Amino acid sequence: MKWWSLKRGLLVGRFQPPHIGHLSAIKSILRECDELIIVVGSAQYSYTFKNPFTAGERIEMIRLMLQEERLPLEKIMIIPIPDIGEHSLWVSKVRTFVPRFDIVYSNNPLVQRLFTDAGCQVKPIELYRREEVVGTLIRKKMIEDEDWREYVPRIVVKYIESIGGVERIKQVCRTDYPERSITTTKCQPSEDSLEL
Repeated sequence: MKWWSLKRGLLVGRFQPPHIGHLSAIKSILRECDELIIVVGSAQYSYTFKNPFTAGERIEMIRLMLQEERLPLEKIMIIPIPDIGEHSLWVSKVRTFVPRFDIVYSNNPLVQRLFTDAGCQVKPIELYRREEVVGTLIRKKMIEDEDWREYVPRIVVKYIESIGGVERIKQVCRTDYPERSITTTKCQPSEDSLEL
């Protein structure tokens, strides 16, 4: 098959952390497309509750997850993209960072609107256990010492533990006011990101 005839999908996410819902989406997209571009959004943010992991750590976790599942890495590109603070310009920024793509996969209403307005074909992703497999809930479980590991691929759990990821999230959510408890409402970041 010639490169110009390949059907290439684009999946946008923050992957904070990569979880089994992301993995399910990736597998589903690869059944429809010849190649997949995974955009690691909000790439410039890290060390906050909303974005605890660096872009490099997220890329590494995604690659490890794909390798563990024996997915074809030669058909997948992982590209970090920063937020730019101006939603109307974001799609053009994405296009300067990634190769050609044919279809965008997203359930995020803002991402869908931005790509649709830019003339792209957008398709929703079949969600996997969405009520419980959500990055925000997984991070909240980490802070509250609840079981988060069942929602994250085994190799990603090992990676997070090896870098002290849970301790990092807990620490960035701490306050120097002892009367305040650690809650996600007190851990919201000030940056404006695309909630991917």
